[in-house]
Amino acid sequence: MLGDEPASAPAMVPSSPQVSARMSAQLRRNTGPELALRRELHRLGLRFRVDRAIEGRRRRVDIVFPAVRVAVFVDGCFWHRCPMHGALPKSNRDWREAKLSVNVARDRDTDRVLTIDGWKVVRVWEHEDSVIAAKALAQVVRSRR
Repeated sequence: MLGDEPASAPAMVPSSPQVSARMSAQLRRNTGPELALRRELHRLGLRFRVDRAIEGRRRRVDIVFPAVRVAVFVDGCFWHRCPMHGALPKSNRDWREAKLSVNVARDRDTDRVLTIDGWKVVRVWEHEDSVIAAKALAQVVRSRR
């Protein structure tokens, strides 16, 4: 076993039915930034797998190049605490602080587990230009062939 799972965040009680509906509608896959990056990667001639499970973990990789062992995560600025855009809202601040800290700890643990297993982990922020990110990612993939 490679390590323990990070602790989970305390359960949150939505502050209103509207907040509950908004949180339920939050996409986990096929987000705009992820689709844009996939479109650019495909345009560059790269083929990949989407939304693949990490063996032995309750985690998934957004874009996977299995033959060269490259795992790509397209991280949302809010949920993964982007240093440029990851501001905390004022409502439910304590819960959000705990939740986001757990998310970041899980990200680092995922990076560690995949790296130990021989994978190259690439994280792309949702605000990054998809054309530039795809070109950089293409270089990483091609360098591992």
